[in-house]
Amino acid sequence: MDLPEVVTPKQLAEYFQTTEASLAQDRYLGRGVPFIKVGTKRVRYLRSDVLAYLESQRRTQTGVA
Repeated sequence: MDLPEVVTPKQLAEYFQTTEASLAQDRYLGRGVPFIKVGTKRVRYLRSDVLAYLESQRRTQTGVA
């Protein structure tokens, strides 16, 4: 799936193979991909933020250094 420049929660949930509720929980807790509020209810993600978030999550080991 190619991500458009602006991504809906539904599209991002599909891309991450998770649920929209999980993304909402991340937003509530202040973690995960940075997002934009359009108006009072619509949430959107920028493709550049999604890709930067994924890059920041890269690991070379499972243990804590």
